[in-house]
Amino acid sequence: MAATVAISGISSRPLVALRRSRSSVSYNTSHRLLHHRPLSSPRLLFRNTHRVQATILQDDEEKVVVEESFKAETFPGEEPLEEPNTSSSTSAMEAWIIKLEQGVNVFLTDSVIKILDTLYRDRTYPRFFVLETIARVPYFAFMSVLHMYETFGWWRRADYLKVHFAESWNEMHHLLIMEELGGNSWWFDRFLAQHIATFYYFMTVFLYIISPRMAYHFSECVESHAYETYDKFLKTNGEELKNSPAPEIAVKYYTGGDLYLFDEFQTSRAPNTRRPKIDNLYDVFVNIRDDEAEHCKTMRACQTLGSLRSPHSIVEDDDCNEESGCVVPEAHCEGIVDCIKKSITN
Repeated sequence: MAATVAISGISSRPLVALRRSRSSVSYNTSHRLLHHRPLSSPRLLFRNTHRVQATILQDDEEKVVVEESFKAETFPGEEPLEEPNTSSSTSAMEAWIIKLEQGVNVFLTDSVIKILDTLYRDRTYPRFFVLETIARVPYFAFMSVLHMYETFGWWRRADYLKVHFAESWNEMHHLLIMEELGGNSWWFDRFLAQHIATFYYFMTVFLYIISPRMAYHFSECVESHAYETYDKFLKTNGEELKNSPAPEIAVKYYTGGDLYLFDEFQTSRAPNTRRPKIDNLYDVFVNIRDDEAEHCKTMRACQTLGSLRSPHSIVEDDDCNEESGCVVPEAHCEGIVDCIKKSITN
């Protein structure tokens, strides 16, 4: 994997960030599109200019193209906001910390990838089983810490819990698909995946408590690798996959009647705008790959504190405006040190 993982073509300001700009959002049910209408007195998207932004610092690193064959939809009337001037808002120390966090994340990710490459060079579905067992762990870890903060009354944002649960629900179905394809048939594969996942859970909990930004970036690295893996698999085995039937669990998940949670984790698009077709095994892996791209975008957005909003929450709040007093609650804490400090001072 490259020295730094970046998501090419992915906007650092997703749909969920629109509400942070105090904009009015309306939902057109006939066209299923969100329309962004700035208010006359917009609030700055980033209230604290000194806060470290979710900017991937790069020098001459090679970029990982995550969406070469998958392009995120954009919304009519949506103009890109100017990025904060990181040269003035981010101190040299903060920039160094970001660089260190991302360097550690890339090193850990590359190390795990090399191990998996050695063990699963010619065993594709078992490799996917291990990947999907690991991939859903961070979302459980995020929710565990958020529940702890919520219990102490420190940090209460329901949208984070909703989106992270939807992400874990999506990854769980990826895992069920791999199990139906026989990826978990060997005892060794189950043993390895479960023990790596257990270690990964506690590591992510600790990391998320200390630095949510670093934890989200690490998860972005993992999801980016998953995207690359599935994309390469599709290009290499496309014809064979097109002649293979889709697993029943995949058909139920992607074409079922209740797709609320399917829409919930895709925070860069409006609900109901992505409805997959599943005609064969190739379609299944195309959609799994595209799911990973959506996870990458959400994980990158989460690296800016308090920017995440559920796609459904935005649609449900489309009647809220300045006059009605509907206000998106601010995030109160970033890490446990910040939470304890604010608890004492308040």
